[in-house]
Amino acid sequence: MPRPSRTHDAVDQLLDAIIDGTLTAGEQLPPEGQLATEFGVSRLTLREAVRLLQAQGVIVQVPGSRHRIAPVSEWTGMDAVVRHARSAGQRRRSSLELLEVRVMIETGAAQLAAERRTAEHLDALESSLQRMVAHHEADEVDAFVAADLEFHETILHAAENRILIAAMLPLTSMLAETRGETSAVAEIREHAIAQHGKLLEAIRAGVPVAARDAMWTHMMQTRDDLIALVLD
Repeated sequence: MPRPSRTHDAVDQLLDAIIDGTLTAGEQLPPEGQLATEFGVSRLTLREAVRLLQAQGVIVQVPGSRHRIAPVSEWTGMDAVVRHARSAGQRRRSSLELLEVRVMIETGAAQLAAERRTAEHLDALESSLQRMVAHHEADEVDAFVAADLEFHETILHAAENRILIAAMLPLTSMLAETRGETSAVAEIREHAIAQHGKLLEAIRAGVPVAARDAMWTHMMQTRDDLIALVLD
């Protein structure tokens, strides 16, 4: 059995070649031996990488012929889709698509968190918000982003839904990247602090609808800031 690290490296190389157009969607995958040589891996490792990408809908098995590379619209694996979304030329679209997904997921998470949060969750949210304020004043963008992400992660955990948490995991790296872009702008950090404060109070009050609406307002402010101050 190939070592997982080698297999995952081969998956990354193969996926990158598809995303950058070196391997073209709709066409057959080059011969196994050729790809193994190009990527510097064994045929067994290459075969396992292809199998993993088949599971994500990136590569389609064709009986009696070489595998076919599927168009992005047919991909089903979150990891592959997110990797493509983060690629060059996809920045604006992927940023807005991610925000749309966040609106759908995080408004519901905030609603559940208002019903299920504990004193420990509230303390964690308060701590994250205080650190956001301190890091904003010190112009420490990376630390601000970390505190911002922790605030939202606490809301997810307060919602007490394991499937919800698992659904957000593949988006974590993409969230960190986009937060870094937006949080570099001081005005956006100020808006975020204000919106997080309102969100915390709604969750503290234990009013689900108010928490849901506060998260929606926060997401809309983020969208407006992203379009006006980062993407355009």
